[in-house]
Amino acid sequence: MKMLQTEVRTLLDKLYNLRGEDSVILTKMNKEREDAIETQERTKNEKEVLIKEIEKLTEEEKTLAEEGEKITSVLSSINRDDFATVLDRLHIDFDPAVINEKVSKMLPETIAKVVAENKKATEKLESVETEMNNAITKVEELGIRKDEALSNQAKLNEYFDLALSGNINITRDEITSLLEKFDFSENEQREAAKILMFPEDALYEYDASFKSGDKASGKTITEVLVEAKKESAGKEQVEQEQTNLEPVKASAEQEPVLEEIFDKVIEENAPEVTTTENQTGVFEAVAEVSNPEDAKSEKEKLYDCMKECGLDPQDYNESAMEKLLNNYDAETLKNNVTELRNKNIDLKILKNNIEILYDKELAPKIAKLLELGKEARDISLMPNVLVKYDLKGLNNTINVLQISGLDPRKVPLMAY
Repeated sequence: MKMLQTEVRTLLDKLYNLRGEDSVILTKMNKEREDAIETQERTKNEKEVLIKEIEKLTEEEKTLAEEGEKITSVLSSINRDDFATVLDRLHIDFDPAVINEKVSKMLPETIAKVVAENKKATEKLESVETEMNNAITKVEELGIRKDEALSNQAKLNEYFDLALSGNINITRDEITSLLEKFDFSENEQREAAKILMFPEDALYEYDASFKSGDKASGKTITEVLVEAKKESAGKEQVEQEQTNLEPVKASAEQEPVLEEIFDKVIEENAPEVTTTENQTGVFEAVAEVSNPEDAKSEKEKLYDCMKECGLDPQDYNESAMEKLLNNYDAETLKNNVTELRNKNIDLKILKNNIEILYDKELAPKIAKLLELGKEARDISLMPNVLVKYDLKGLNNTINVLQISGLDPRKVPLMAY
């Protein structure tokens, strides 16, 4: 049975996400449609308010002009001297000429302000109407795009059903053309085509795990895929203990990209160390060095460091411990365990991702994910994102998502 390695699993994670209702593409479209409908409703209300404001300002401009003309006409006809005795005796400061001068000076400025407010409101109305019309158009376009996306999804599911039944009769070009619509890279298109055209045990195992997890409860696709990964990893470990790994021979039809993946499988699972089992069941790694005592001393230091950090070496398989021993750095190990604890990330992720313990960029990678809005629970469920990328690669992936119009915070980690 072919081992389900990180590259293959990541590709299948992406493909199976696109097959389901919580597809990244469908989720993005639904969110865009919700936003467009919200914009449509908001701009509709804004339009109504602006129309009323424009009507009010237009009427106010007209009234100011009419009343201003009347008052200046009336004031011009009044002679203060005709009422001087009364005004003086009552101490009333009334001078029609002065008032008329003020009205003549201030009224045009006031009318100009009303006109400016009216113009601003009119321009705002035009902007709001444009935004509203764009939202209406977007809702319609998204309806068409969603129909197309559902059609592509149905075709993708059909291809998988044919592959899993061993009855696929479609060409490589048909598969790659479909995956191109999902924005798969050329390399991903080729590898996915091979998985579908030449299905192997890894695909059947993944599908069975996925369906089993999916039916067990109403779990999210992220939870299902994590359980599938753990189940697959357990099976692979048992298989390694029972049988000797044989070199994987690529057929003439397979291309170099897939061969490299298989070569990596052999390299990762056939390390050049001799292992025995001591009385407690913990492996004894004898490194190929001139002085075995030095290697043993390093191993003991590693064990002591792990125990000091609250980790039990017996919880990890031989391959994991060999990797950790070969890359052992006490300070990095301690810092990384502390970082995981401080960020409330489940230490159980280390069992199948031992590389995290000697990752010198772990802290900034976790900080970047948390900064995006991801939670400790998200990282605990999909820890392979910490192993898959170095800090530069993670930043590049986030940038690609943003350039593609996706919100990295809303894109599930399994799709990274």
